[in-house]
This record gives sequence, structure tokens and C-alpha cells, in this order.
Amino acid sequence: MKRLVLWVCAVGLSVSVFAQTKEVTIATDKTVSLIFPFPIRHVDRGTKDVLVQQVKEADNILLLKAGVKNFQPTNLSVFTADGSSYSFAVNFQEKPLIWIYEIPAQIETSVQTYASGILDNPRTMKGLRDRKWEMSFAITGIYIKANVIYYQLRLDNNSPIDYDIDFLRFYIRDRKKGKRTASQENEVKPIYTAGNTTCVKAIDENMIVVALDKFTIPDAKYLAIEINERSGGRHLLLKVGNRKIIQAVPLPDLH
Repeated sequence: MKRLVLWVCAVGLSVSVFAQTKEVTIATDKTVSLIFPFPIRHVDRGTKDVLVQQVKEADNILLLKAGVKNFQPTNLSVFTADGSSYSFAVNFQEKPLIWIYEIPAQIETSVQTYASGILDNPRTMKGLRDRKWEMSFAITGIYIKANVIYYQLRLDNNSPIDYDIDFLRFYIRDRKKGKRTASQENEVKPIYTAGNTTCVKAIDENMIVVALDKFTIPDAKYLAIEINERSGGRHLLLKVGNRKIIQAVPLPDLH
């Protein structure tokens, strides 16, 4: 029983969440595993002294071993299916303390991948639109993944004049206010924005996806999405309530 307990403790020491270090140590007689959150698409070694092998049955696992002892410090770069790139310093160690590294997802890169992928999605939501002077502004979809919510926006310019975008703004506002009460506004800063947010050409359309931190709204408030024309008067405003937000479509995992 004592031997079993010691073995379990040793295994526990061999597993590490790769959060604070970007250094990997390897030896000639032990295999070190890197477990990525997404399938591996490409691997680049600094030198041939580092031996690498992908696992056929699990395309997110990379096996490492030293080809020779005491090699000069080098590097390793790994690129995954979500568009992320990871870079590691690789050093020789006769007896590595860590055998398995669990690599966390790079949240920012994943958000960019999701936002860009949603741009061409077909409409999943109706009823949220504002129009003015041959310009139309609408939400065509709301999506959710983990702690990020994505708003798919469509701008239609049916006029012969380009629509130059001054700003696109998100903020939470009170539904009603008394005559002597100032309206409360809390701006919501985007995590990432995909698409053309500069100009909508004449007789053309733009698709924009904005990623925000996940939130819901109290009944007495609404989410305002405002877009203003630079040096123009075609300012558009969408008002989004909780009923629409909770209809957000869950996004699948990236593969």
C-alpha cells in the first residue's frame, strides 16, 4: 500500500498546468508530453536535437525527447487549429521534474477566430433594426461561447453616398428617467471587433461582429448599440433587451 501511495504522488508531480512558465525541459530517456487545447497543425524546432512526434490518436498531443545529451538551449514553436501560436524555450535536464504540460487556450486568439468565423453566418435573429436616409442597421445574430458574447451586425447602404463610420458604441442605459433624473449610461468595451468598421460603400453592405464580455441586463435597462456617421446625420441606434440576449446561439468548440 505504501508503494502505491508513493507512485500516485509521483504521477501527481508529473502533471503541470502550463500557466506561468514557457520553458520545457527534456531528457534522452524520458518522454515529455505537451497537451494543447486544439489540434496541432504545425511544429517548428530550433534544432534537430529536439525530437518531436505527434500522437495519431490524439492530434492535440506532442511528444518530446532529447536526441543528444546536454544540447544547447533552443526553442520550439507550435501552431494550433484555432490560429494560436505557442513558443517555448527548450533545455536539457537529466531528470525532468515535469513530464506532462497542459497548455491553456489563448483566449484572445480564440475570440478572434470565433468572431471572424461568424461574419458570414446566415441570419438567426430578426426584429432589431433601425433605418434612416437609405441606411439600415440590424442585429442578425447573437452568439455565446464561454464568457464571451458575440453580436453579428449588418449595415446596408442603399444610397449613392458612402457612409463613413465615426464610431460604433455599446452601452447600457436606463429604459425610463424622471424629468429631474439624469439617465445612467455604462459603456461596454469590446474585446474584439471583426469586419469593416471604417466605411460602408454606396449601394453596398458591411457585416461586423463585436465580441463582449458576457452579461445580462436588468429589466429597467437595455443595451444600446449606436453607430454614427462622420460629418453626417445618419446616426442609427439599436435597443436590445434581455429577451433577445438570452436567445444567444451557443457556439461549438473549435476543432
